[in-house]
Amino acid sequence: MTTLLNYAADTWTEATGDLTDVRSAITGEVVARLGSKGIDFKAMLDHARNVGGPALRAMTFHARARMIKALATAIMARKDELYALSWATGATQGDSWIDIEGGAGTLFTTASKGRRELPDDVILIDGAHEPIGKRGTFIGQHVYTSLHGAAIHINAFNFPVWGMLEKLGPTLLAGVPAIIKPAGSTGYVAEAAFRIMIEAGVLPAGAIQLLLEPTADMFDHLGCQDVVSFTGSAATAIKLQSHPVIQRESVRFVAERDSLNASILGPDATPDSPEFDLFVKEVAREMTVKAGQKCTAIRRAFVPAKLLNAVQAALIVRLSKVVVGNPQVEGVSMGALVSQQQRDDVREKARLVSRQAALVFGDIDHVALTGAKAADGAFMSPLLFRTDDPWGSDLVHDVEAFGPVSTLMPYRDLDDAIALANRGKGSLALSVFTYDPQVARDFVLGAAAFHGRIVFIDRDSAKESTGHGSPLPMLIHGGPGRAGGGEEMGGVRGVKHYMQRSALQGNPRLLSGVVSQWLPGSPQSEGDVHPFRQRFGELAIGYTLNTASRTVTLEDIEHFAEFTGDTFYAHMDEEAAAANPFFPGRVAHGYLLLSFAAGLFVDPAPGPVLANYGLEGLRFVRPVSPGEAIKVSLTVKSKAQRNDEYGEVRWAVAITDAADELCATYDLLTMNAM
Repeated sequence: MTTLLNYAADTWTEATGDLTDVRSAITGEVVARLGSKGIDFKAMLDHARNVGGPALRAMTFHARARMIKALATAIMARKDELYALSWATGATQGDSWIDIEGGAGTLFTTASKGRRELPDDVILIDGAHEPIGKRGTFIGQHVYTSLHGAAIHINAFNFPVWGMLEKLGPTLLAGVPAIIKPAGSTGYVAEAAFRIMIEAGVLPAGAIQLLLEPTADMFDHLGCQDVVSFTGSAATAIKLQSHPVIQRESVRFVAERDSLNASILGPDATPDSPEFDLFVKEVAREMTVKAGQKCTAIRRAFVPAKLLNAVQAALIVRLSKVVVGNPQVEGVSMGALVSQQQRDDVREKARLVSRQAALVFGDIDHVALTGAKAADGAFMSPLLFRTDDPWGSDLVHDVEAFGPVSTLMPYRDLDDAIALANRGKGSLALSVFTYDPQVARDFVLGAAAFHGRIVFIDRDSAKESTGHGSPLPMLIHGGPGRAGGGEEMGGVRGVKHYMQRSALQGNPRLLSGVVSQWLPGSPQSEGDVHPFRQRFGELAIGYTLNTASRTVTLEDIEHFAEFTGDTFYAHMDEEAAAANPFFPGRVAHGYLLLSFAAGLFVDPAPGPVLANYGLEGLRFVRPVSPGEAIKVSLTVKSKAQRNDEYGEVRWAVAITDAADELCATYDLLTMNAM
């Protein structure tokens, strides 16, 4: 038995007064004691804002990403310590893998996306600049900057590690400190993972703090720069979101709450189709993984009416093979619910469902166990209900039994299936098992507005599919309506929840200095040294090469056409080209212009430019006729260091004619030696 400590203002602190006992879900023995009485919550917030926030905001996105990767590495290096604790939560080895290594994997992905998709800076540009003044001396530019508050993370009991890390990654990447409050029933696993991150020694002071329950008066001290990210029941979310300070200060509130997720076997399926078997397997798996204690678990399973009996029989066969018991015993495939209190709640909800649906598999009050005693732990049987009247059974669409419980129901046709799926009033995840693209499109059009994620699973994707219930760090995790209306993760999208978007207006020169990127209209500097002869660290934003000109001849166009095989009529047929509304006659190939442009600005000798790895935003603005001359302006637009050896340089390329009219524009990407 361990007395858990809070981590406040960078100090491990034991609560005063009576502590709460946390019991094993398997044996019922006390495994930990916790509390937060005596902790100064206002001081924790002040420490986060005044110490953690400035330290994180001083780091670039890339530096924060490297820090997040180091945290993930630390978790993985000591994962066995977490596995040794996790079994007492009722989790099997597979359940714990999702939580522990899945949590670390989420951090790895967040760190990777931060390095690849965000600048090595502290300001994030949002979209292209907006021209305002006619002369180009006044423009607009949207940017994101880090909030100056703290993020309060209130986590659920079911995934003490993953649930903490999936919120923490985007928060730290945004440069915002976090105060983490894990659920008490699995707080000992969360505290151990938190301790690993502190002991990794990579976090600045005040970056993260740990608060064991309850939160007491913390909400009284929140302000407009703070964020509350909550995972739990709708009742608790409504209570917290209705706090007068949340309302008065417009505190951002990100909620993930109740979700009656649905899975649909498509109308094109037959008992012999692969999608039939995949559906049955997934429903059974989602019912029993983590003993059904997943916010994304399948609570409602809809099938074509003619397949209802066949699906029920197949599900019963699969569920009959589930072995419930002590997850430390070989062969056990489903452990316990997190606590006896949680088990009793699920039983109560299951009895409500049984008023309108028949129990076709399992026993609400009894279960055969392997390696455990029912009186000690929080075990229960998987429960499969069935109702033949889904429109007359309100409870199955309104009551979420947060355990190994699902209800099987028929639908008449595709429109009926979509309407039934949406009757859950908003969910985190919807899965559709179909091989028909039109069925998939109809579901997106009819149901996407009600569901945060839709996964289509068929015979072609099944082997690589992550399944119905697996949130991924590069995709949003959240859903509308009953599910809370929030979004977590989602790659850079999740990071922006902890940042403020502002519209900047000013002269291009001034705004270029703000965003550390050359904007059209801002000054361009020229020098005697070719930019390809300068190393990454020597290149200045705005440094420009203006090339000599080159005349494009008819012979050039015909040679390019013959050499490449691109004999499109606009380049080879004068009469047909002249009849085209876009061309005055035969014109140069756009890709010929790109090739000539490279010939004008490239310095061929070996040097700091290691590789050209692509171009973005290519637009052909004005056609070039035979006999016209072109020239190129090559400008250093932005830079991002990738490692100690090289960095990415983004060049703004403008191809113009003799009258300085723009013919083509694009961004060139190169890797340059440091």
